[in-house]
Amino acid sequence: MTESRGPVVRPIRAEDVADAATALVDVHGTDGYPVEGVAQPEAWIAPPGVVAAWVGVLDGQVVGHVAVMSPNGDEDAVALWRSRGADGADIGVLARLFVVRAARGRGLGESLVREAMAFARARSLRLVLDVLHKDAAAIRLYDHLGWHPIGEAQHHYGTNPPAPARCYTWPSP
Repeated sequence: MTESRGPVVRPIRAEDVADAATALVDVHGTDGYPVEGVAQPEAWIAPPGVVAAWVGVLDGQVVGHVAVMSPNGDEDAVALWRSRGADGADIGVLARLFVVRAARGRGLGESLVREAMAFARARSLRLVLDVLHKDAAAIRLYDHLGWHPIGEAQHHYGTNPPAPARCYTWPSP
């Protein structure tokens, strides 16, 4: 009988990218997240602008991921935060959070976000993010962790109708 090991969150390593990409494709199949990016999942996991990233591992398998990104200038949450007078030098974007369905219910998503929050706190970064309204579990998680809503946005993907999103910041102003 194989003993089950609890979930572990650790910094991503180069050899994790392919496994994280496989997990991403799985999440896209069950949840439609991300809306775009699964055609090149490894590039989506490790794009330019990643400041730090972590994986969630369960029973030796990569089953989740989160990243802190540098703002690239087109994030709605960054624009909303800057519209409140922030200069943006201390902003990080929480991005690319996912956990495969089979690994949910063990607190792994929360652990991934808390790891990113601890990273930001240690570097005096303000984190921002946006989340599609359809991703209700993620919204509940951010609310639970004390993220502060700062506005709404509309995401446009190809010829699809706009998708409403909520923008957040952490720590709360």
